[in-house]
This record gives sequence, structure tokens and C-alpha cells, in this order.
Amino acid sequence: MGNLLYIIAVILVIIWAISFFGGYVDSGIIHVLLVIAVIAILLRVIRSAA
Repeated sequence: MGNLLYIIAVILVIIWAISFFGGYVDSGIIHVLLVIAVIAILLRVIRSAA
């Protein structure tokens, strides 16, 4: 499950970066993707440290 969250987070960050640097910043959903990805990465880091 942890690996799946990490993979999803990486994919979301890549999508966010492509859309951010591609100039498609009009939608707020792009930043929601970034927040979800950061939360998923933080969950993985916290769970692996415990």
C-alpha cells in the first residue's frame, strides 16, 4: 500500500509540474493535485520512520 501511495504521489507531482510549467495554471485542481501528492509523500515518510 505504501508503494502505491508513493507512485501515485510521484505521478501527481509530475502532472502538476507539467501543467504548471506548461502554462495551464488557470485551474485550481492543479494545486489540489500537488497538495494530495505532498500529503501522500509525508504519509510514506512518517510511516517508514515509525
